[in-house]
Amino acid sequence: MKESENLRIPLIAGNWKMFKTAAEARETAAQLIQLVDDVKNVEIMIAPPFTSLSVVAEIIQNSRIGLGAQNLHWAKEGAFTGEISASMLVSAGCEYVIIGHSERRQYFGETDETVHQKLHAAIQAGLIPILCVGETGTQRDEKKTFSVLDKQMENGLEKLTFDAYHLLVVAYEPVWAIGTGKTASPDQVQEVHLYLRRHIEKQFGEALAKATRILYGGSVKPNNITELMALPDVDGALVGGASLQPDVFSKIIHF
Repeated sequence: MKESENLRIPLIAGNWKMFKTAAEARETAAQLIQLVDDVKNVEIMIAPPFTSLSVVAEIIQNSRIGLGAQNLHWAKEGAFTGEISASMLVSAGCEYVIIGHSERRQYFGETDETVHQKLHAAIQAGLIPILCVGETGTQRDEKKTFSVLDKQMENGLEKLTFDAYHLLVVAYEPVWAIGTGKTASPDQVQEVHLYLRRHIEKQFGEALAKATRILYGGSVKPNNITELMALPDVDGALVGGASLQPDVFSKIIHF
């Protein structure tokens, strides 16, 4: 048993990205419920597109699966065409929200400042934010991994109170491993996760550092999840493509 198991319940989160119509999402969620009914001591979350949140919420009600969103806006309401607020996510049945995913940063102008604002909005609404951090391949080659992570964590968590922090989940997703089939080596993953935990300890203290769940995201598959979950500072996974197929995702959940 990992030392962390008595402190941090593993979380396996599925990010469906821009895949699945409402009908497809309904069918996928229904299949997944049956496949993970026997799972114990693991939290499960799926994040469908906004258009399927309410549909999936109805299907997974009273199941072991929690509902998450892939993004949110920091304002409570307003003239922000195409955006969605934290309260709207809560009303749709969400418990979690992914914030600062590398694809949001890369393609849609997400910054550490907007991540910071979104974190506060999520926490104020009672949502569990999954804060994504990670370096690009160029940044790793230039040995900037830890300076990049420091900046993302410090700016993203700025002014976050001690009392609010307990809701936070952190996900390390090396950008060079997302959707590429490449996975960071166990040594690389453990090194970064331990670094993040020590960063949290410096900012918020030992107790919260030990309690914070740090997920790994980056081409997680059934054939590597067991090795990843055996690492002392890995508390779960943020799964992309492999979460779209219920049979494959359930194998990851059964690590």
